[in-house]
Amino acid sequence: VTLVESGGGSVQPGGSLALSCVVSGYNARDYCLGWFRQAPGNEPLGIAALDSDGRTNYADAVRGRFTVSIDSAKNTLYLQMNSVKPEDSAMYYCAAYTPRFRGGTRFCTPFNILNARGQGTLVTVSS
Repeated sequence: VTLVESGGGSVQPGGSLALSCVVSGYNARDYCLGWFRQAPGNEPLGIAALDSDGRTNYADAVRGRFTVSIDSAKNTLYLQMNSVKPEDSAMYYCAAYTPRFRGGTRFCTPFNILNARGQGTLVTVSS
């Protein structure tokens, strides 16, 4: 799987920003797609995941503000970031996760095992 992010930049608190990720070599049966971020000095934080059936899963820190989606025709994953806060400042990575199964049910969360990631795109939230 190859993932290439774009769309990072500077945004004021309360503003919006959209990230994109072109995905290749991806098989929806074998992977979930999503995003994680890492701020300087912090551990990586999974923030969003999207399964092939459209189910989404978000970290508490971004739920209600961020939306993950995909345009399959363009092989592009998106992260729409609204009402951003200074604490959202980080390097954002597009990710391919390994799905988990329990009782025959497939789960895709941003805390699953990371299989591949992009090179990252920097988001800075500042006034």
